[in-house]
Amino acid sequence: MKSSKHDAEVTIFTDGACSGNPGPGGWAYVIRHNPTGKEDEGSGGDPHTTNNKMEMQAVIEGLKRLKKDGVRVHVVTDSSYVQQGITSWIINWKKNNWHLKSSKGKPVKNVELWKEMDALVQKHIVTFELVKGHSGHPENERCDELAVAAYQQYL
Repeated sequence: MKSSKHDAEVTIFTDGACSGNPGPGGWAYVIRHNPTGKEDEGSGGDPHTTNNKMEMQAVIEGLKRLKKDGVRVHVVTDSSYVQQGITSWIINWKKNNWHLKSSKGKPVKNVELWKEMDALVQKHIVTFELVKGHSGHPENERCDELAVAAYQQYL
């Protein structure tokens, strides 16, 4: 049975940020347990990274916080790279042994993070929603605030 955002037990809002690309970066998530409304936040940073890595790390860290397997999860991200990668591109990447287009193609960038995210997604029933960043979405704005604060320690 396919899950939707309307029957999700948990919603994970995520964001990544970088000062320069590459440069110091931060990631953040807000997890909401939908039946109770209880929320949990987390963030972290890296002194030298890319924006895409931080976007991915935010999803990974949010999924790692789940205490049991088989949770109906709705992930909200402003990263089309993450949303497209995990819902579409990953199918062929896996068929092509984590290479682009064919086994003779270039290796997928950030492959270790993609593999980690894929393993975590496989433990749950996950849907992904793409939202426009910096557009007043309250949870996306909160994640951005946390991610920026996380990388500012490296400036």
